[in-house]
Amino acid sequence: MCGVVGTVSHSPVNQLLYDALLLLQHRGQEACGIASFDGQGFHTERHMGYVGDAFAGGDLTERLPGGSAIGHTRYSTSGGSFIRNVQPMFADLDSGGIALAHNGNLTNFLTLRQELVGEGAIFQSTSDSEVILHLIARSRRTRMVDRFIDALMRIEGGYALVAISNKKLIGVRDPLGIRPLVLGELDGKYVLASETCALDMIGA
Repeated sequence: MCGVVGTVSHSPVNQLLYDALLLLQHRGQEACGIASFDGQGFHTERHMGYVGDAFAGGDLTERLPGGSAIGHTRYSTSGGSFIRNVQPMFADLDSGGIALAHNGNLTNFLTLRQELVGEGAIFQSTSDSEVILHLIARSRRTRMVDRFIDALMRIEGGYALVAISNKKLIGVRDPLGIRPLVLGELDGKYVLASETCALDMIGA
């Protein structure tokens, strides 16, 4: 199943992400991760196991600073149970960094991966989620949102995505709404999550 959550312009956002991920733990108990952006750079942590074991403690603000963040709980359906497949996944592009968390399955994943590898792409994981990052990186568009749209035009399947760039929080649901993604609001700022229980937990 997998659970995804993302929010922007909340401080400290790390505690919000932790609380929301705890409520999405039932969607995936295999692994978890958080990526944050503090205005200067990205910070990521990915762990095998439970959210409470990985991110509990009073030092989360120091480990994952920033006012924008996304999180993920993993239940593997594509790619094995390895740390290299844990999300969020991050890439540095010429237009800036982007972190991505994905729930779902890309039905044309193998075709796209073979095409990208044939063109010289170097994959660090066996997850279908990494294909999306490669497609974004190869887009010739200037704006990150436009590059994201280019990538989405190539993928097929049921999916929900949350991503952060150095400027935006991005949420995407597949055209048929097969995978859930809900939009909430907290203090005038948006929150994205796989289920409303995560929004209830943080008061959104």
